[in-house]
Amino acid sequence: MKKLLIYSLFAAGNLLVQTAYAHVTLEQATANAGAYHKLTFKIGHGCEGSATTAVKVSIPESVSGAKPMPKAGWKIDASILPLSVPYNSHGKTISQDVREVSWTGGPLPDAHYDEFAIQVKLPEKAGKVYFKVTQLCEKGRLDWVEIPAEGQAGKNLKAPAPVLDVLEKAEVAHQH
Repeated sequence: MKKLLIYSLFAAGNLLVQTAYAHVTLEQATANAGAYHKLTFKIGHGCEGSATTAVKVSIPESVSGAKPMPKAGWKIDASILPLSVPYNSHGKTISQDVREVSWTGGPLPDAHYDEFAIQVKLPEKAGKVYFKVTQLCEKGRLDWVEIPAEGQAGKNLKAPAPVLDVLEKAEVAHQH
């Protein structure tokens, strides 16, 4: 009986660990407002046991200058679209920017995990920023696009979009 109880607790713990990693998540869930930041999206499984063949990340308009990191065996595509509000960068007015990054190829088998990275400039204002992700597989797809309503916990969503908590700007000490 004691062995059965221990086995049951082990199996339940394993299920919780698997469930915790069942979503697309960001490696670092917080960053400072106005900073350049590497977003690392962690893909923990495929679709219904099949391999992942594409990962698409939508870039919110409050995030600028997206530059995807190349990945061996994957092709990168960046969709550049007009912005509703242009911004200045290094003395130039930017009126269009990367709004979606996709990696195609692989494949990433269901039994393995991998990371897909994009460098961005974060908004100047603190708050939560959601990145909608589509995961295409040999069989099926997963759309990680749900954003919690005001007061709703993201953990209650079936397919939550990865979220970055942008914090107030950090005080930077003057260095020589």
